[in-house]
Amino acid sequence: MAPLIELKGITKVYKIGQQELAALNGVSLNIEKGEYVALMGPSGSGKSTLMNILGCLDTPTSGSYLLNGKFVSERTESELAAIRNKEIGFVFQSFNLLPRQTALENVQLPLVYAGFKKEERVARAEKVMQQVDLSNRQNHRPNELSGGQRQRVAVARALVNEPSIILADEPTGNLDSKTSFEIMELFEAIHQQGNTIILVTHEEDIAQRAKRIVRLRDGVIESDEQSA
Repeated sequence: MAPLIELKGITKVYKIGQQELAALNGVSLNIEKGEYVALMGPSGSGKSTLMNILGCLDTPTSGSYLLNGKFVSERTESELAAIRNKEIGFVFQSFNLLPRQTALENVQLPLVYAGFKKEERVARAEKVMQQVDLSNRQNHRPNELSGGQRQRVAVARALVNEPSIILADEPTGNLDSKTSFEIMELFEAIHQQGNTIILVTHEEDIAQRAKRIVRLRDGVIESDEQSA
């Protein structure tokens, strides 16, 4: 069976004025369905660029990306938007919640874009709010929630479309160590339910929670190993 994600010779070159900057330099990587992978590396290693390419938020300069056995480069913009909405759940360091919406309304957003009816949206959003242990906070706005609760809302929003892949970019970057531990416990539970999780982090203890660690440096993969 083909891997869920198959990258071959991915490069990404940014033009800054007259200069060219290679963020990725021939990255090849396979990720199987149901894996839990951490992408690690210092600032400027290319991990966030790689995450953006995996999430169909950016396109490589060269190389090929197969998602579910299909070339991403052959998809139309509307097909890519559908992939980002249905196949991939995103969790960001800065939560990216809408301040005027309640937690429940924030969680429903991907379903609004996907065209679900209101009853279905509310039912699915309530279900994932329960999953992240926030049923009692669903009518609160983001500024009425702690950092950890806001990140749980962001995780619930990523889960609501039942995506096959969760992409998490430094999901504990703005959290204290106790809350970080709770969020990583949540990711562990999500992984055990069959989701593929790809986590970008520069923190060793967070990366060790994954089952496989891919280390990047200067736009290339330095090592790729199962974690202890």
